[in-house]
Amino acid sequence: MTGVGPSSRPPRLTVPRTISALLPPAGPAPSLAASYRRASVWQRLYRGRVAYLFVLPSMVMVGVFAYYPVASALYHSVFQWDGFTAPKFIGLQNFIDIAASPDMRTALGNVAQRAVFAVVVSVVVPLVVARLILAIPRPRAQFAYRVLFVIPLMMTNVVIYLIWQFIYDPNVGLANQLLSLLHLPPQGWLGDPHEALYGLMGIGFPWVDGFALLIFTAGLQNISSELTEAAAIDGASAWRSFLQIQVPLLLPQIRLIATLNMVWTIQDFTTVLILTQGGPGSATMVPGMVLYQEAFQNSNMGYACAIGTLMFAIMLAFTYLILRAGSRRFGFGDDR
Repeated sequence: MTGVGPSSRPPRLTVPRTISALLPPAGPAPSLAASYRRASVWQRLYRGRVAYLFVLPSMVMVGVFAYYPVASALYHSVFQWDGFTAPKFIGLQNFIDIAASPDMRTALGNVAQRAVFAVVVSVVVPLVVARLILAIPRPRAQFAYRVLFVIPLMMTNVVIYLIWQFIYDPNVGLANQLLSLLHLPPQGWLGDPHEALYGLMGIGFPWVDGFALLIFTAGLQNISSELTEAAAIDGASAWRSFLQIQVPLLLPQIRLIATLNMVWTIQDFTTVLILTQGGPGSATMVPGMVLYQEAFQNSNMGYACAIGTLMFAIMLAFTYLILRAGSRRFGFGDDR
């Protein structure tokens, strides 16, 4: 029987005494994000080439049908151009003509009144209605009311305008029928130069926009109930709690709805085109209607582009002011 020598013994396994021996060597390990940041622009484009190829058709369509018309309007606003012949550079003459035009001054005044009215109504009425709906104790009833207010969003605006045209009809319209029941004299509505602009403002009564209602409802539901409960314990009424706690917390939603309605009102000319054509006289004329007439009836494309540029500048300025309103007080945006 032969013995087992030291050379034939299996090697002894050494067990690490600490957990640190099992960890990889210390030092910054390269990460995927760090390597991506170090890559050049062309390397990033190459790595994401498949994704960019899928996005490319959409970007081309957006560029052709959205950005190119805007760039063309800005470019041709300083030209005398009919849309067909070679444009003639005239500098700021189109803008000087706009400032001297009585129709444009009337149109700007009309659209300013409509914009102020639309912004106030589109914020106040849906916000109050959203608060009243959430005060209903039954969730199913709340859902039913939200659905009823959202259903009109499925109807095209042209149909709504035609319905209101029938309502404002001076002979058989519903508006004058209601006045007769109240023993009040009939009104000319859209045919009266003193009432036509206010008649356009009345379209959509009671002005509960379904989109704004949903935005405000979601914002109110997102507010912690502990805040309102603490206010109630301190003796605040429901109305005071709504004004001083919930409304300030809804400032982002308020600014969103105000901005969208301001932009839509300044751009809108479909309502005027269908109902009044800017009349009677120029009582309901708006810049969008002047732009349409100059571009497609008078073939004055350069002047129309200048009007569009002016409208763009006005909307951009008011959008900035609305988005900045209250940002410092409530902590939204930078404070510079």
